[in-house]
Amino acid sequence: MTTALPSTAREVRLAAMPEGLPGPEHFAVVETPLPEPGTGHPGTGHVLVRNRYFLVFPGLRTLIGGEVEGVPLPPLHSGDTLFGPAVGEVVAAPADSPLRVGDTVTHLLGWREYALVATADCTPVDGTLPDPVAYLSSGSAAYGALTLLADVRAGDTVFVTGAAGGVGSLAGQIARLLGAGRVIGSTGSPEKAERLVSELGYDAVVLRGAGPIARQLAEAAPDGIDVLLDNVGGEQLVAALGAARQGARFALVGALSGQLSAQRAGGSAPVEIDAFRLVVKGISLRGYSGSDHIDMEKEWIARFGDWLRSGKISFPHTRIAGIDRAPLALLELIEGRHFGTVVVEL
Repeated sequence: MTTALPSTAREVRLAAMPEGLPGPEHFAVVETPLPEPGTGHPGTGHVLVRNRYFLVFPGLRTLIGGEVEGVPLPPLHSGDTLFGPAVGEVVAAPADSPLRVGDTVTHLLGWREYALVATADCTPVDGTLPDPVAYLSSGSAAYGALTLLADVRAGDTVFVTGAAGGVGSLAGQIARLLGAGRVIGSTGSPEKAERLVSELGYDAVVLRGAGPIARQLAEAAPDGIDVLLDNVGGEQLVAALGAARQGARFALVGALSGQLSAQRAGGSAPVEIDAFRLVVKGISLRGYSGSDHIDMEKEWIARFGDWLRSGKISFPHTRIAGIDRAPLALLELIEGRHFGTVVVEL
């Protein structure tokens, strides 16, 4: 055991169930007694972790909304502590634990300063990535979808929707490294569009709200697209079908158009698509879930580490300082105010 640990710590709880999108009044940062390994748990299979960073991710909207059928995470109810991917340091561990004080680990009990985590639910960080916060990237989904489902090939034209988000800001770079000849993104902000081109190497960006997406995409990809990496659904998916070349491969990673809609509960994203075009163009359309490809994370981390160290890829992210600002960070994420992955730094 270590010494000089505080007696209490703070965590973020869902204070009330929202109708529609959550607001500041639906969250509370509360003080709670610091747990200890073994307290309330049989055996010694837990360690105490001081969280350093945790991920702010749009999937929380679905967990709060309660529409979790098919989602590999439980719903959140009033009074529950929020959770999600985190990176932290082990500060207390039983003598027979395989983890030692000072070890850096990843786990799923973010949104709190200290977490009592089952040893089996901790993954030691081995230094493959040069910055521990990079372990919170969403790149595994982008990499898995582009390699396993879309099979990006040399010279492909790739369209990435939600290109300025946690997945999209890496997906365009990954597509290029896999051989794509032209990479097009979509976003809702002119400032983000400029950054996608100047910082992340996108060739063109279609802008939500600047006219029909289909028309903009036709101008950006006059010869059509070979691959879609879709984080949004909605109008972007319909436009991509219109621009698809023969044998195009579509990989759906997210559906933010419905998930972050004030008119829905976070677990649906209806969109009307042209089934005839799917048939005559021979388009494949598949959804990607990381829980179906758990081995992909290891492959991604290895390649991500190599690419980061060689300077071939960057990890766009926004760090929000302090747990008190975490609820606001989630609301700003829902509103699309941040660029890249959003993490809270403790």
